[in-house]
Amino acid sequence: MRNTARWAAALGLTAVAVCGPLTGAAVAAPEAAPASLYAPSALVLTVGHGGDAATATPERAVTLSCAPGASGTHPDAPEACAELRAVGGDFDALQAREDVWCDKLYDPVVVTAQGVWQGRRVSYERTFGNSCERDAVGGSLFAF
Repeated sequence: MRNTARWAAALGLTAVAVCGPLTGAAVAAPEAAPASLYAPSALVLTVGHGGDAATATPERAVTLSCAPGASGTHPDAPEACAELRAVGGDFDALQAREDVWCDKLYDPVVVTAQGVWQGRRVSYERTFGNSCERDAVGGSLFAF
């Protein structure tokens, strides 16, 4: 229960910091110009050890913003944004690289992505058998 509360608190605070500005009221004067020509793309990515996000021990959370430019606390934001753009923001379309061979040691790693991708709400969770399998699928996206 304690790990779940810590995980929820970390994810919640990070989500508020990243997505808070996106929840403002959308009331504008008819002659007002839009604030940006880009649809918002701001995500909170997390990594933890465990079978699912509810029971996983959180390890790290980063922010990733891809519009209009790559930014956030992700260590390789430009490459992570490029990987997401290549699959149209569909996390399920990320494929494992064929040049990576992982052992079969079972040490489950769970990743999550919460936020907005090109104006569309995103909620993603996936459990990998170990960190090698995670790195083979996400490339630099979940390597933090």
